[in-house]
Amino acid sequence: MAPTIPTVKLASGYEMPLVGFGIWKVPNDVCADQVYNAIKLGYRHIDGAWDYTNSAEAGKGVRRAIEEGIVKREDMFITSKLWNNYHAREHAHEMAKLENEAWGLGYLDLFLIHFPISLEFIPFDKIRYPCFWSDKEQTKVTPLSKVPISETWGALEELVQTKENPNGFVKSIGISNFHTQLIYDLLSYAKIHPSVLQIEHHPYLTQPDLIAMAQENNIAVTGYSTFGPLSFIELGNATAKEVKPLFETDAVKSIAAKHGKTPGQVLLRWCTQRNIIVIPKSNSVDRLKQNLDSCSFDLSDDEIKQISSLNINLRFNNPATLETPIRIFT
Repeated sequence: MAPTIPTVKLASGYEMPLVGFGIWKVPNDVCADQVYNAIKLGYRHIDGAWDYTNSAEAGKGVRRAIEEGIVKREDMFITSKLWNNYHAREHAHEMAKLENEAWGLGYLDLFLIHFPISLEFIPFDKIRYPCFWSDKEQTKVTPLSKVPISETWGALEELVQTKENPNGFVKSIGISNFHTQLIYDLLSYAKIHPSVLQIEHHPYLTQPDLIAMAQENNIAVTGYSTFGPLSFIELGNATAKEVKPLFETDAVKSIAAKHGKTPGQVLLRWCTQRNIIVIPKSNSVDRLKQNLDSCSFDLSDDEIKQISSLNINLRFNNPATLETPIRIFT
């Protein structure tokens, strides 16, 4: 029997599972099967994005699970994200509509602004998934465009389904890779409160003040790359290759041994015990089960502090490393 996953109540009133399945870097040709199998194991929260390019495949996996009676649509929590080229109101609406159609589930449970970066618009028929580049060869960083976050947030608010807007197809909205000053500014004009802040979060990058600020303001926090450098080694990230894997640190290994758990489960519990949502991925059924079961034990306050003391403010996902740097994390 699949473990019961705790949830976090969002500012929007909806419940979001603390443990999800992230589909960043899941290959398109296996994504449908991986999502379907994750749901069979008990996952009810899938974290995707336009930029991941695999939403249609993920949606296919969810629909298969629904068609087979494993879940109902309302049992699932689907997250996606607005990419940087589509911050202008009309482009945000168009991309969101295309993304919702790709998933094919009727609505999105959570829609985030992926980065506080507005890049020049590239037509969908020119480059469907441009990432940070303006050419298909990915040699030219796309220039910034002058679209304020206030415009983009207003566009997302117009997508939210409410009594006044019954045709909206988004339940909750939020932000990703934002820092405190920008969040304070957003809160000054937001008509709909942001439900979630998604950030890079692992023991090498703990960001305690950012997390505290979000939670103090009723913004749930999702941490990505919980296992630190592991996610980035396959991308050729030089820093990730040089630093000691978190699974091999003395603190994580000794705590895992004490609890009879894996280092991965310890790192996930370090997050979830502090009410931080996690979205790990794995190609292994056993690890998928372990990740889902990571809320079944508790760490002591001292153990949480030991893990947090590994912090060296080391960020792996940073557009400042682009050939034309975009320095949002300063």
